[in-house]
Amino acid sequence: MSTAVRVRGLRKEYPDHLAVAGIDLDIRHGEVFALLGPNGAGKTTTVEILEGHRRRTGGEARVLGEDPGSAGRAWRARLGIVLQTATDAAELTVRETVRHFARYYPNFRNPEEVIEQVGLSAKAGARVRSLSGGQRRRVDVALGIVGRPELLFLDEPTTGFDPEARRQFWTLIDGLADDGTTIVLTTHYLDEVEALADRLAVLAGGGLVAEGTPATLGGRERADAIVRWTDERGNHEERTAFPAKLVTQLSGDGRELAGLTVTRPSLEDVYLDLIGEKP
Repeated sequence: MSTAVRVRGLRKEYPDHLAVAGIDLDIRHGEVFALLGPNGAGKTTTVEILEGHRRRTGGEARVLGEDPGSAGRAWRARLGIVLQTATDAAELTVRETVRHFARYYPNFRNPEEVIEQVGLSAKAGARVRSLSGGQRRRVDVALGIVGRPELLFLDEPTTGFDPEARRQFWTLIDGLADDGTTIVLTTHYLDEVEALADRLAVLAGGGLVAEGTPATLGGRERADAIVRWTDERGNHEERTAFPAKLVTQLSGDGRELAGLTVTRPSLEDVYLDLIGEKP
């Protein structure tokens, strides 16, 4: 699979701060790729460079085959961007806002269909200033996808969403990915990463510390499991690389084990360990 984003030795340096310290990254066409990291890790700077909004200090970057530092309007029309801050079209209605932004693109989606996709049909005639924070965030998502982007950047897209709205958004993203849209996602919700991401990378201190799938990040699939159970002698806990074997041994001869659980490190456990914040 060819790459939508290719980065080699990417650096962003300020007079008193090295924000991005020479990272290498490949994002394939059609995949959902999550970029994680604590505040100050360099992920926002990296994404802004890829979007063409910030100049890099060094290294190479190719996004949809072009250098984002010098690409023109035709290239920008191939991108969709949902920024972390909400749009400020307070006096326009939702419908007016989406229709207005649609005309910036040569091959835009039907605005009414987009409004329905983000769950705002009932609010299409309402002014943006009257919407809740979560509803305004949905307007941002609508503006990000109305241009039918090949590559969509989502920066904390579900901030302010209630659980039902987040699930609806996940369905929307799954549909875009199925249609071949490449998606770069930054979020602090690790359940969102598990639900959506094909692969992810973790940044810390401006450097890339790990990359993989949600199931394999940081050797997660090889980590020891913790087996807990209760028997006539009390409560027990044992760490093992072979939990199935241990459970078979423990339950031999028809022995009953109450409260048997087998757990492996969660994505959150692995992530916190990678960035040096063990729970």
